[in-house]
Amino acid sequence: MTTTPATTETAVLAGGCFWGMEDLIRRRPGVISTRVGYTGGDVPNATYRNHGSHAEAIEIVFDPTVTSYRDQLEFFFQIHDPTTRNRQGNDIGTSYRSAIFPLTEEQAAVAEDTIADVDASGLWPAKVVTEVTPAGPFWEAEPEHQDYLERYPNGYTCHFVRPGWVLPKRNAEQNA
Repeated sequence: MTTTPATTETAVLAGGCFWGMEDLIRRRPGVISTRVGYTGGDVPNATYRNHGSHAEAIEIVFDPTVTSYRDQLEFFFQIHDPTTRNRQGNDIGTSYRSAIFPLTEEQAAVAEDTIADVDASGLWPAKVVTEVTPAGPFWEAEPEHQDYLERYPNGYTCHFVRPGWVLPKRNAEQNA
């Protein structure tokens, strides 16, 4: 039996099709639960067929004594291409944009710092286009979209773990 820790933290991220992100993130140490949905847009009660300008996103509840928000972001930047605007793999459009939706000012600061580290690292061929936008309502996707790749293991995904990918922190001169 798994017990929920006394303190949890939540991250809301968008990096293309939510199925692939959820499938990889759910397996991470300290991740308690995930759900996919829509956020960052203009349609109330968003659905798969009607989500307006919302991004396909994932809500991650994690144990901060096991993993940090920064750890969540580093993995996020490893499994999707943050340099392509409104696109991941074959998925094109604002629904597939790269975005971080911080829930606190501290998360926003960590997001900006992590993006600066990604840009300074040279791990990607271009600068990061990931938006950092305060979180708004999160509209949970329909049941058939939750845990999709667990039910359809050969289903579509454009997300993958890049072997050997480690995000270094900028040095003191770069932080200034």
